[in-house]
Amino acid sequence: MGFAIDRSRTIISAMILGRRVTAQDVAWLRREVFAGRVVTREEADELFAVARADMDNAPEWKEFFVEMIARHVIRQSDPAGVVSEERATWLLTRVDECKSVEALAALVNVLAEASSVPQWFLDAGRARVLGGWPSAGEALPAATTG
Repeated sequence: MGFAIDRSRTIISAMILGRRVTAQDVAWLRREVFAGRVVTREEADELFAVARADMDNAPEWKEFFVEMIARHVIRQSDPAGVVSEERATWLLTRVDECKSVEALAALVNVLAEASSVPQWFLDAGRARVLGGWPSAGEALPAATTG
C-alpha cells in the first residue's frame, strides 16, 4: 500500500534549499506538478515562498510564476475572471511580502486579465506600479508574457 506525497511542496522546498530554480525545474513543475490542474492556495503560497527567497532563478521561472498565480486567482475563480475581495486581499498581501519583480508582475497580470476586480484592488495595484516600487519597470513586460 502506497501513500500520497505532496510533490509540489517537496519540489519547491528543494528549489529553495538549492537557492536556484532552473529551466529544468520549471519544466518539471509544469509537467509533473501543475499540468492541467488547479493551483491550490497552499501551492500558490509555496510559489510565493520561492519568490520571497530572492534567488538567482532561470528566466522561465518568472513566466511560470505569473501564469500559476493567474491560474489560481483568476481562472479558478467562480465565476472565472472575477477576483473576489478575499482573493484580492490574499494576492496583495503576498505581493507586499515579496516586493519582487515576479510578484509585481503577477499582480499586474491579474489586473490585466481579470474581467472584474474590486476598485480598491485596482487602485492599490496602480499605486504600487506608479509608486516607484523596486523593479517596477521589469515587472510590466514580465506580466504581459505570463
